[in-house]
Amino acid sequence: MQSKLQKPLRPTQYAEYILVTSILNGTYPAGTALPGERTLANEIGITRPTLRETLQRLAGEGWVRIQHGKPTVVNDFWQTGGLSVLGTLAKYSDFIANDFIARLLEVRVILLPPVAGLASVHRPQKMLSFLGHKPQPADSAETYAAYDWELQICMARESGNPIYSLILNDFAPIFQTMAAGYFAVQKSRKASLRYYRNLARAIERKDHSVEKVVRKAMKQSIEIWHEIKRSVRI
Repeated sequence: MQSKLQKPLRPTQYAEYILVTSILNGTYPAGTALPGERTLANEIGITRPTLRETLQRLAGEGWVRIQHGKPTVVNDFWQTGGLSVLGTLAKYSDFIANDFIARLLEVRVILLPPVAGLASVHRPQKMLSFLGHKPQPADSAETYAAYDWELQICMARESGNPIYSLILNDFAPIFQTMAAGYFAVQKSRKASLRYYRNLARAIERKDHSVEKVVRKAMKQSIEIWHEIKRSVRI
């Protein structure tokens, strides 16, 4: 928890930190009524207007339900939240269940292949140009993480459907949270280099195998992620 508070936070940021982490760690489970406004503001150490502002924003994301004249109730944010919840979750990754990243990667298996397929049809040269500047074996984990994310964004932008970009943008903070650890492992970097080469070849062949290449790579990333997590526990 200390690592999250190394730099001073604005009052609204501090209030968000306390409330969200209290929800994630089970202090306020789904269905729980939060303490009254005056009591909660005093417990957190903020003003009531600051608390109201924070609660309104969290309600907009689906974390809580504000009821005028009644206590504010904690939602099951998995059921009531939208994609904006992902950005907030990314800031508090220490409090996220271990299987969350794997579940997010499972979503990518479904989402990314058709996006890549569309991009390879609409803007193949743009894709090939990007893939022509792939990382080198000696490059850092940070370089791989940045490149891999930009590749996904390139796919979304060149797919011809701007909605894909809006969806992926909400994945950015969580991807950045997990990518450094993922690409710190040599096996991950080697697998990614193979993926980039195979993807470029599939685009050049124009044989409609792009989706298959991307899906295979996304599934492999889940397997590698599980290996990484197991090794950390050991």
